[in-house]
Amino acid sequence: MKQSQTDLSPKIKLLEAISIGIGGMVGGGIFAVLGLAVSLAKGATPIAFSVAGALALITSYSYVKLSLGFPDRGGTVKFINQSFGKTVFSGGINNLLWISYIIMLSLYSSAFGSYAPNLYSLSGNETIDFHIYASAVILLATAINYYSIKIVGEIESFAVVIKLIILIGFVGIGLYGLVGNENLSQLSPNKWENTLQILGGGMVIFVAYEGFELIANSVPDIVHPEKNVPRAYYFSISFVILLYLLIAIVTVGSLPFIEIAKAEDYVLAEAARPMLGKLGFTIITVAALISTFSAINASLYGGSRVSYEIAEDDELPHELTSKLWNQPVGLIITSGLTLIMCNAFDLKSISTSGSIGFLIVFAMVNYAGFKLSDQIQGNKIVPITGFILCIIASITLVVQQYQSNKWGIFIALTIALVSFLIEFFYKRSKSYRNRKISDY
Repeated sequence: MKQSQTDLSPKIKLLEAISIGIGGMVGGGIFAVLGLAVSLAKGATPIAFSVAGALALITSYSYVKLSLGFPDRGGTVKFINQSFGKTVFSGGINNLLWISYIIMLSLYSSAFGSYAPNLYSLSGNETIDFHIYASAVILLATAINYYSIKIVGEIESFAVVIKLIILIGFVGIGLYGLVGNENLSQLSPNKWENTLQILGGGMVIFVAYEGFELIANSVPDIVHPEKNVPRAYYFSISFVILLYLLIAIVTVGSLPFIEIAKAEDYVLAEAARPMLGKLGFTIITVAALISTFSAINASLYGGSRVSYEIAEDDELPHELTSKLWNQPVGLIITSGLTLIMCNAFDLKSISTSGSIGFLIVFAMVNYAGFKLSDQIQGNKIVPITGFILCIIASITLVVQQYQSNKWGIFIALTIALVSFLIEFFYKRSKSYRNRKISDY
């Protein structure tokens, strides 16, 4: 008997599935947003990371049930369409997901541009160096994606191991170095910011957790999915929460707040200096460059696939399912928009926009888990709780950031609005109507 194509496809074991989740989360996010989190929450930065992680963990319940109920390489796009149909609303949410990928790419390339000049300055001017490095890494990753997807996977597999070894080493040495450190008192409650600042800090850095949703795209290939899919989500998120919590403790306990503020864009490297001097600074800088580069590689591919899936579901022009050279045309569009965004907006605005985007998307995934609970044999309480918390988190972030980052909020809300307007006008376009007629 001839085996089906599905049977012949490579199977993903539990450890590999967990690695996909960890690799998606521990990409460039932690290197980019740690300093921003400390600037908002101060001594309560570990609490801020924990709050964001708890929201990701609650949301993962909906992802588990939806992944098992509707296993599909479309992942989040599939879940949204299954729940809301192929409407202007579902298309708007899916467009927002694609744009949020672009925002994440901008965040990663911004982090790369902030860390790289610490190793070698090209012009002697920090601003010029930032733009050169941030742009160059996007172009290089785009070229690699066009050259070979296999290489993208190999880079990601290598990077996951390297960055985890370095970060776990950073935590181990850092915790030992905290003994007797005078900055340890910065973690005490009297150094915490107010509740709104702490929650706002947690939501600004929510982008550091969004990568767990990549597991959904690989579910059709995971062996024994009933057992391994829940474990992959819950183990990977729990591990990353613990890792981020410890990194936050070591960073705040190692450096005075004034030093953290000075090195906000590359604070993780600066936090290694008191422990290991220049060598520690260099090692963490290298880890940041490897992590952000691999995250850009993987997210470029992921973003192009999201645009392909949306177009295949006829929520964007069908031309996006065509290929330019050997990859979906969405790859070059994603790359071009990333270049524009990372060079036009500051890190805080990018992070805020990304967090708001993913909070909205995850709110809708939670609602899908609630709405489809009978079909997926899920609990209604957890998904609706996740939905409410994501909405509250979004509002909290908007309110908190509006006080100090009005431009970032304007960008975030404009992006959300544009996502729906694109879908609204596409659904009324001649090409869409012609496709509907041809389908009949």
